[in-house]
Amino acid sequence: MREFSVPAMVEVPDSATLTDAPFTRAAKEPGAIVARRRSGDAWSAVTAAEFTEEITAVAKGLVAAGIEPGDRVCLLSRTRYEWTVLDYAVWTAGGVSVPIYETSSAEQIEWIVGDSGAKAVFAETADHIARVEEVRERLPELAHLWGIDAGGIDEVRKLGAETGDDVVEERRGSCGAGDLATLVYTSGTTGRPKGCEITHGNLVSTSRNAVQGAIAEVAVEGSSTLLFLPLAHVFARLIQVATIEGGIVLGHSDIKNLLPDLGSFQPTFLLAVPRVFEKVYNGAEQKAAADGKGKIFKAAAETAIAYSRALDGGGPGIGLKAKHKVFDALVYKKLRAAVGGKVEYAVSGGAALGERLGHFFRGVGITILEGYGLTETTAPASVNRPTALRIGTVGQPIPGVDVRIAEDGEVLVRGINIMRGYWNNEAATKEVLEDGWLHTGDLGALDDDGFLRITGRKKEILVTAAGKNVAPAPLEDRLRSHPLVSQCLVVGDGRKFISALVTLDEEALGPWKAQHGKPEAMTVDELRRDPDVIAEIEGAIAEANKSVSRAESIKKHVILGVDFTEEAGHMTPSLKVKRNVVIREFADEIEALYTG
Repeated sequence: MREFSVPAMVEVPDSATLTDAPFTRAAKEPGAIVARRRSGDAWSAVTAAEFTEEITAVAKGLVAAGIEPGDRVCLLSRTRYEWTVLDYAVWTAGGVSVPIYETSSAEQIEWIVGDSGAKAVFAETADHIARVEEVRERLPELAHLWGIDAGGIDEVRKLGAETGDDVVEERRGSCGAGDLATLVYTSGTTGRPKGCEITHGNLVSTSRNAVQGAIAEVAVEGSSTLLFLPLAHVFARLIQVATIEGGIVLGHSDIKNLLPDLGSFQPTFLLAVPRVFEKVYNGAEQKAAADGKGKIFKAAAETAIAYSRALDGGGPGIGLKAKHKVFDALVYKKLRAAVGGKVEYAVSGGAALGERLGHFFRGVGITILEGYGLTETTAPASVNRPTALRIGTVGQPIPGVDVRIAEDGEVLVRGINIMRGYWNNEAATKEVLEDGWLHTGDLGALDDDGFLRITGRKKEILVTAAGKNVAPAPLEDRLRSHPLVSQCLVVGDGRKFISALVTLDEEALGPWKAQHGKPEAMTVDELRRDPDVIAEIEGAIAEANKSVSRAESIKKHVILGVDFTEEAGHMTPSLKVKRNVVIREFADEIEALYTG
């Protein structure tokens, strides 16, 4: 058993709440810029005074509408400025905010609203309202449904027009660090999503220790970030809180508008999941190949990786520095410009990034700080930092957190970030919390100096018929790094050998068809049978197999004619593959791999 602890750098009093930071800043620095919000084609600044005025007005309306301390209020919306205002308004009114992914079905909405016992829902669009209305008769505790796009926020403000400031102050003062701030429902890769009880203290302590300790070099004066991941996910939520706590300028976007928004907002750091970085790399590679500059990009990529690796050794030599300077002008500068031109750091979480990709981006000039955590750990448990970076690991524990590797290799976490438990689910709570330690279900290893490596999922380990234990994640991560691969699932539990289901990336197939003389009208189903595509995927599998022993390698595979999607139920909103769903839906294809 190995353990590594990092003492907390910031102690948070029992009286601390999430509303302290915005109200304190408004009193001391009313003109300080808290956020920039989209206003037509430009960004308009929101000052600390304006921000607290907005959340106070909504909080008054919530009080007038009958929201009592501890009542749950659901937020069903994409990431946008109003999301942050509503989140803080609910807390200011003494309530508990419950995020719901904008892509959630009516059935999923019914479960979260019903399980949480929410009294109100803010729903973004007419479609979102319709989904709630579809199940509303089965939600007797739901008293209010307000549409964000339909003027619902103004309606709430008007309700509170006669409510005094003293009422809001009383509500703010009624909470403490130990009180529930939010219920964040797990993505539900297996079974019903569980509501993680995250307190004011969890979010305040974790964000302050992250800002002042773990990513202190990122959260400097003048820093800003553009959130585009769903705020329903705990990762984006923690960063939202960290910006308010740390005086970082916050902006909001989404995948559809991301590229133009990055160019105009010009953030200094980003957060994303590995799939975003894979898409950036693969897109740049495809574009270079389409422009006849494939060899230049390949050489630039290899130089960036070599340069980054050299930084971990004695430093790059004169020749490597010269090559790096040439490719900086030809390639790297354009990549940095694509994310706004000012990004120096990016925080990555949710899945393994891959060592090669980490070195590539650092060589380009954007250092990716890979971290690890769960909803149950209020997002981060560990993270790499600029002054303590080891690519290929998920970093050291953040201040205030202990990490232990159990005898069976499971990662255990204890500290300021651990949830209070699962809402209405004592049995599930007892399964994962023991003597203050959270049993993560992940397998890992700790270096002597506390750097954590995640090696697989305890429940996802495949055991072949020969008794060989195989972790599917490393193989899947390698395969997904190929430009033509969208998703993959490694199978073989109880079988004679390991196999894989592979899906193709439709975005990447367009440029690829043009480069390889394929008809533009060729469908994914036709392309999966194309000899050149088959050769590409076989090459990707051969490359992935280099990372494992012969007994663990992929012997057979099938290229599917459809991708794994959230809409089809194959993936969670945080882009994790639901193994059980995919295995059930593609059972015939899997069986054919072993009987064909």
